[in-house]
Amino acid sequence: METHTIRINRHQNIIMKRIAPIISLPIAYFFILLFCYAGMSKVLDFENFQVQIAQSPLLTAFAGPVSYSVIISEFIIVFLLLVPRLRLMGLYASLGIMTAFSVYIYLILNYSDSVPCSCGGILEKMGWTEHLIFNMACMVLAIIAIITHTGRRDTRQSAYLKTAAVIFFSGLIVILMFISSENSIRKENNFTRRFLMHPIIEDKVLELDNEHYYFAGNNDEYVFLGNKSTPLILTSVGRNFTALKPVRIYPDQTNFTYTNLQFKVTGSHYFLYDGSVPILYKGKTTDSIARTISYNDAYFNQLAVIDSSRFAVRIRSSETGEYELGMLAINEQPKFKRLDNLLEKQIDGIFDVDGQLMADAKSKNILYMYAYRNQFLVMDDLLHIKSRLKTIDTISRAKVEPVTLSNGDTKLKSRPLQVNSGLTANGPLLFNQSHLVGRYESKERWRNATVVDIYRTDKQQYLGSFYIDHADQKPVTQMLVTDHYLYAVAGRKLIRYRYRTSNVKYFTTGEAENLIQE
Repeated sequence: METHTIRINRHQNIIMKRIAPIISLPIAYFFILLFCYAGMSKVLDFENFQVQIAQSPLLTAFAGPVSYSVIISEFIIVFLLLVPRLRLMGLYASLGIMTAFSVYIYLILNYSDSVPCSCGGILEKMGWTEHLIFNMACMVLAIIAIITHTGRRDTRQSAYLKTAAVIFFSGLIVILMFISSENSIRKENNFTRRFLMHPIIEDKVLELDNEHYYFAGNNDEYVFLGNKSTPLILTSVGRNFTALKPVRIYPDQTNFTYTNLQFKVTGSHYFLYDGSVPILYKGKTTDSIARTISYNDAYFNQLAVIDSSRFAVRIRSSETGEYELGMLAINEQPKFKRLDNLLEKQIDGIFDVDGQLMADAKSKNILYMYAYRNQFLVMDDLLHIKSRLKTIDTISRAKVEPVTLSNGDTKLKSRPLQVNSGLTANGPLLFNQSHLVGRYESKERWRNATVVDIYRTDKQQYLGSFYIDHADQKPVTQMLVTDHYLYAVAGRKLIRYRYRTSNVKYFTTGEAENLIQE
């Protein structure tokens, strides 16, 4: 019986030796082509590759070493795969690096605040989910090649253990780098939030067909949403909050190549615009025809509606290349007036002054919240500064490192420390989504919820903060507040929250730390 078993094992080993080259060799050649292409693409565009690594929310703290080590590793793997006696080592290395890439993408998709640009070359055409599937398929190919390359049964058992060890330690290294990078970037800040006692209660939820919706505005009867994937569809939902009503809008001029069409709704009118063309349409919320009211008057990248003929815009100056605010008044001459003393430059006048512009119809204020520093501007409807107010964090100077590439493009050298986003306002109250963890706050809570800070716009006062839980593990990306409700878009859900009191103004107020009016 034992002799018979030995013969079977010998026969199986002979078969494996014959088929191993047929299976493992093409897979090895595939990895040679893959890593040659990937490595050369990174070398030829190394400057941009290094910037992309630095912008990664998981690898910011290791941008320098990672950018070099990835390229060197890919070329070393190619060398190992080309030498027959080193090919098995090359297959293990291929499995290790593809495991690391897979774990990295999984963390990006599930635990990252933002999703960075994909890598260059052909793989840039893939989305992150498709990229993850591709990498995992490569892992399977590497495992098959390793097992078939190992002929004898006893050595295959050792190969199983080595394969498991490579997968475990490759994934562990990426996870440890992620944790270390997060700790170095998300340091606990020297401020303390005062959390309000359950100020909002989930009221109703509507399912959306995709994740690209944004709030366009509201009036007494409806809340309006635009959609980045279908930019000519204006969607409304009434007070009963039972169904979405999409309407196709037809501009009277369409012979343009749009890049960023968006809606703004105020009162009974909607405005459709694309500042990169530049063009501005206007229509009634009951009418699907949008008529041109401004063309070629000003290029802009953000717009806030003041009234039916006046708009606050953010432009990039053709003279300095910096961001500035201005007024577009279609019934006045000149139609556009630049106000170059509103945004305060600290570093480059672009990234350091980046932020969000909005108009609040109730207070008639124009607001601008800086993204990378603890300040927001309150302006009247003529864009005169009423006050420069602070948020509660301590980041008074933007932590950005702009770099100009050889092709003339300007990018950030490393991931910036974002302070604020998600601005919305109603009357004297401003709601701001913060990106900084305060003292004594639970990191676990932050991973599963969005924190919102409330400020007054008529004086320097912080009212308090509250959490909005993620919906289906998706964070809040858009907010809109009215007298009676807070609306939020999270993933594919539109959620309406009601206040515990009849109006937000009854929230407990008080003084906060680190607030000094300028």
